[in-house]
Amino acid sequence: MSVYAEERRADRAADAEQRRIDAAAAEARRVEREKAADERSARLAEQRRGDRVRAREERARLRAERRVARGEALTAGNVYRKGTLALVTASALGSLPAQVLHFVGISPMLLPLPLAIEGAAWVMAAGVAYADERHLPGWVRWFLRLLVLAAAGFAASINYTYGLHLPGLSDADRQAAGIGLAAVTLLGPVLFEIRQWVTTLSADTNSPEERARRRHDRLRRRQHRGIAWLADRFVSAAPFGQLDFETAFAHAWEIETGTDTPGMTPRLHERAARSAAALTHAQRAVVDPAPPRRRIGTLFRRRPVALPTPTSNQDETSETYVNRSTADLGVSAPAPITPTPAPAPAALPAAPVSLVKSTDRAPVGAVAAESTRPRRATGRVPESARSTRPNRTADQLLTEARKATKKWSDRELTAEGIRRAVHTSPAKARALRDTLRTERQQAAGPGEAAA
Repeated sequence: MSVYAEERRADRAADAEQRRIDAAAAEARRVEREKAADERSARLAEQRRGDRVRAREERARLRAERRVARGEALTAGNVYRKGTLALVTASALGSLPAQVLHFVGISPMLLPLPLAIEGAAWVMAAGVAYADERHLPGWVRWFLRLLVLAAAGFAASINYTYGLHLPGLSDADRQAAGIGLAAVTLLGPVLFEIRQWVTTLSADTNSPEERARRRHDRLRRRQHRGIAWLADRFVSAAPFGQLDFETAFAHAWEIETGTDTPGMTPRLHERAARSAAALTHAQRAVVDPAPPRRRIGTLFRRRPVALPTPTSNQDETSETYVNRSTADLGVSAPAPITPTPAPAPAALPAAPVSLVKSTDRAPVGAVAAESTRPRRATGRVPESARSTRPNRTADQLLTEARKATKKWSDRELTAEGIRRAVHTSPAKARALRDTLRTERQQAAGPGEAAA
């Protein structure tokens, strides 16, 4: 009995433990279910809140889009364009019935005529807009405008005649009706053409830089017609797209003026050389001013001063400055200008001789003050006082020029540099420069010369 009782107690304890475990598991499942339900409810609530927020944002976006659309629709440009189209439609509706009644009153067979006349005016007006869009020549647009004017004028004359013959009206009312029908017939094409003109002008969205470029091109063509014409010939002679106008204009400028500097001409080059010569003389005068004249006595009469005969070096002074300025600029020198010989100065009148013996005391001769600085020669040095220098032949000059310019570059090989190196005249220096350049080109060979 004791064993059986113990087994019963053990079974009851096991059953109780199993029930407890089952109850704990059921409670855990219930908690999980409640937690899942709460999470699902939270997700649904969050989703509903998100949907409400998105719905509000969408409604706000739609309201903003409608506001922007209304603002864009109510701009001056849209009001003008749409208002013009409305007036054009009203003009067509006001002018077409009178034409139809006029021609149908004559004969029902003439019904297509008002449609053709009114349609021709509007089709030609649309042709003007198409020509503006395709950037066709101006004569095409004006031809279409003349056709529009002819069709609209004929329709206006018909409506004016119809208005003058309306029955049951006074003369003033008939006149007003005729003028009104004619005006409304012309109003539509005129407003449409003005709208197209304004649209074409407002479509020019070029930048200020592009407009300034066009103004510069027009100004350059007006001020340099010959060079621009030659540049156009270069562009037309070259294959399409291989030569631009700027390069062709630079070539034409160099051909016409002899220099590749924009804006420089032979006359301006000569003025620059004269200005440089005048500036050099002024600087020399400031550095070494001439001594002031002193009047020794009153009995000495002023006599005409014999002008020195211009030497070869003096004759070539202006040319030398021109060559020097040319060498500095790096451009070819213009042809030398032969100076016009100045007329010989008229002989000064002889000093009057007094027959009355002067009682004044004879002036005492002035004695030069002693000075350590050597006295410079005033006026032209006579030939006998000059140092003799042997005349060099052309071969000797060329040999000296070769030695002096052996290490010079092609850019340094100028007539002014050769003149200073071998101490010769500018004309001979130019001849030496051309000879040395020819020798260098021959020594370089045909391949390098072509490069």
